[in-house]
Amino acid sequence: MVQEACVPRKRWDLAFSAEPEEVGALRRIMRLHLGIWGLEHISDQAQLCVSELVSNVITHVGIGTPVTLTVSMSGTRLRIEVHDPDTRALPTLLAAAPDAEGGRGMALVGAVSDCWGVQLRADRKITWCELSTQVPSVEGRTGDARANRVEALLGIYTEAEQSSASEPSRLGVALAEEVVINVITDVLHWLRAHGCDPEDVLDQAQTHYEAQIDARP
Repeated sequence: MVQEACVPRKRWDLAFSAEPEEVGALRRIMRLHLGIWGLEHISDQAQLCVSELVSNVITHVGIGTPVTLTVSMSGTRLRIEVHDPDTRALPTLLAAAPDAEGGRGMALVGAVSDCWGVQLRADRKITWCELSTQVPSVEGRTGDARANRVEALLGIYTEAEQSSASEPSRLGVALAEEVVINVITDVLHWLRAHGCDPEDVLDQAQTHYEAQIDARP
């Protein structure tokens, strides 16, 4: 019997330096988390918002600026925040010319999000936007089983396996341990829901892992 379970969407924060090469890693991390959260349907919009918010910091505050990305649920909306220490350089909507190479960042964020804004604190500013998720409850949870999270992740994992290998990003490594723990926990729930013995599977996985390690040259 499949057990009914909610998908917890706990707020997560990621501190990093605003570097152009990190934008792609941030997009992949956002896509991975939304897959685990069962929100793949807004992944493209969320990745675009992250790209533009971080690029705005790089352009108007400076490369190497310490930044924190915060992702959470605000009611039934996904809330994306980018924190940076410059309270003077405020993002604005610009009427960019058709042939302009830049100036459209916040216009794109405004176009794909439900709302966006800026909050000023004593030591930082927070540029945020919110995307509608269409989840049915104000707590940001769905009635889907944990199996849905696992299956979504398996799809991402399969796609990643088929793509060419690349140098791991600092940001990708930073969240790896947290993601792996969450994945293993949900897989164990999935196994139990389908009548399997999680401890037996863990033992088998450990045996396979040790055998593969011993077989390495």
